[in-house]
Amino acid sequence: MTFASFFRTLAAVLGTFLALLGSAQAQGTGGWPNKPVRIIAIFAPGGSSDLVARQIAQHLSTRFGQQFIVENKVGAGGNLGVDFVAKSAPDGYTLALGTSGPLANNKWLYKPMPFDAQKDLTPVALVGEIPLVIAVNPSVQANNLKEFVALSKSRPNPLFISNPGNGTIGHLATEYLRLSAGAELRSIPYKGDTPAMTDAIGGTVDGVSAPVTALEPNIKGNRLKALAVMSKTRYPGLPDVPTAAEQGIALEATVWSALVGPAGLPKNIVAALNKEINQYTSSAEGKAKLTALGMVPLAATPAQLSELMMNESAKWKRVIDSAKISLE
Repeated sequence: MTFASFFRTLAAVLGTFLALLGSAQAQGTGGWPNKPVRIIAIFAPGGSSDLVARQIAQHLSTRFGQQFIVENKVGAGGNLGVDFVAKSAPDGYTLALGTSGPLANNKWLYKPMPFDAQKDLTPVALVGEIPLVIAVNPSVQANNLKEFVALSKSRPNPLFISNPGNGTIGHLATEYLRLSAGAELRSIPYKGDTPAMTDAIGGTVDGVSAPVTALEPNIKGNRLKALAVMSKTRYPGLPDVPTAAEQGIALEATVWSALVGPAGLPKNIVAALNKEINQYTSSAEGKAKLTALGMVPLAATPAQLSELMMNESAKWKRVIDSAKISLE
């Protein structure tokens, strides 16, 4: 046998194996999927949310032997894309990689809201989270969040904290800290992570509250001083920065991502997708790829994701109502 014929035979065998794999995956899901599946990415191409959606799509394409295609539908803080899925047929061929905004927080920020995340969607699988971090200009006389809160109370004027925009998780986290810890702070919304961070580095504001991925390089470069990460556990990229809870301040704020479908998505399809995504986020490959995007991989059952959506929505409603935040 020549090398050419050997490789042709090998390719044929591999093709047959992949076809059988796809068939095996489809068993128990009523023949689903037997055509391409759309995953709606709710933010612009090239951003972290889009790139995570493409990682998930690639993995599912391989595992189910059918194409999972990412399609971007951008607008209204992620609401436009998730609304499109909420109004789609619950047949497993239109899904969304949503984030905590449209899946929990936006319900209380946008009026009217085009969908109800708890009624119009099926929770499928949690993918991961990006923690928030509060960092300050190095000249600020506080080395941790507890000292920062104390400093704010000792001054005649409030400390100024920038955030990436009105109603963003950075804004909500600052208001949560002000309300829960009695910190004398004033939130300053900017148009994006970069200008909010730039003014904190320059000293125009005292600090910044934003996703850790936006601030990490300048924290490591000592242009910003990180006071706390706002997740349950420390962020692997900044292992020396304590959580807010470690400092006695009960504050958790993260941007989490999850796969969802329309309400009424068949349970067998949900179970198959949940199993594959959990395996991916728990695998060495999945962890490495998600970590490279600044995301902490997570896994959960559909019921646990549903509970997260409800709890996060209730938590941020209290903050949004108390701070009178609106995006109308």
